[in-house]
Amino acid sequence: MKILVDTHIFLWMLASPEKISRHKRYELESPANEIFLSAISVAELMIKHSIGKIEIRFDPIDMAQKTGLELLDFSSAEAMVLGTLPFHHKDPFDRMLIAQAMVNQFFIMTEDPKFLHYECRLI
Repeated sequence: MKILVDTHIFLWMLASPEKISRHKRYELESPANEIFLSAISVAELMIKHSIGKIEIRFDPIDMAQKTGLELLDFSSAEAMVLGTLPFHHKDPFDRMLIAQAMVNQFFIMTEDPKFLHYECRLI
């Protein structure tokens, strides 16, 4: 299974793995699954860091690679889906992750209940 992790899941993987449910940790650790971190999440972290919302003292790309995550670029085809998504969720980063997962038929791992309003596959 191909799984796209939401940004907060990535941060929890690095700093607070106990916040991730046993089921989700199992899926993250299963060798049968491919786990992806989107360029959107990297952008979100860097933007929030630059405006002082969070402090990032590591290279997200380097950490993703060290933890075995694959990096996923954001494409124009994925961006086109944003024009058709209903506005159940106003966070642009999450909307881009949802569109990306839908286009690529990935599961999304998140704790955000707003994702339930979209036709994406959740873990």
